[in-house]
Amino acid sequence: MESGKGVEAGPSTIGGVGEKQEEMAEKPVIENDETEEEEEDNGVPVAGFVPGPLLSLKEQIEKDKDDDSLRRWKEKLLGCVESDLNGQMEPEVKFHSIGIISNDIGEINTPLPIDENRSGRVLFTLPEGSQYQLRLTFSVLHNIVSGLMYSNTVWKGGLQVDRNKGMLGTFAPQREPYVHTLEEETTPSGILARGIYSAKLKFEDDDRRCHMELKYSFEIKKSS
Repeated sequence: MESGKGVEAGPSTIGGVGEKQEEMAEKPVIENDETEEEEEDNGVPVAGFVPGPLLSLKEQIEKDKDDDSLRRWKEKLLGCVESDLNGQMEPEVKFHSIGIISNDIGEINTPLPIDENRSGRVLFTLPEGSQYQLRLTFSVLHNIVSGLMYSNTVWKGGLQVDRNKGMLGTFAPQREPYVHTLEEETTPSGILARGIYSAKLKFEDDDRRCHMELKYSFEIKKSS
């Protein structure tokens, strides 16, 4: 069952491998050198912004326990389940699967975490110039996760060829998993684009909590 949106769903996109091969070649980045990546992530907070204290779902509801209508509205909005009213404050995002959807290969879903026997193997293979979408299935537990975002970094032959960031949105706990399909992308074409790529997909919230870091490989082959 697809559950379309969180509390504040935002636009999202995971980019394909870079669109301009010439630009990739001009600015190579060593695969194992993540210094630049980390520096880009450590942004300066917006001046004057002070985040509010983190409250558990139970505390958020009990703040208005004397107002039945407001309390019921909060329970509905927050998607509370009984097991999450235990006072735990830290939200948890549990990823169940990652899938790829393409007219060329249909739909392939891989359970998460990836089996150790499949670690390092190619997760999917796509023809050059083909359209595809990534689909994520995940659950949110214990508390609202605010500003869930991703970064997807891609390397080929030891050189970083693409890096994209995007926002998924803000999500509350609910019984059914969220299913989030990202925007359609197109694989690059040409002899230089073919081959095996390695990638790292990372998910963090606006409190800098890392909820998943997935390393995977994929292949782009010659179109038939």
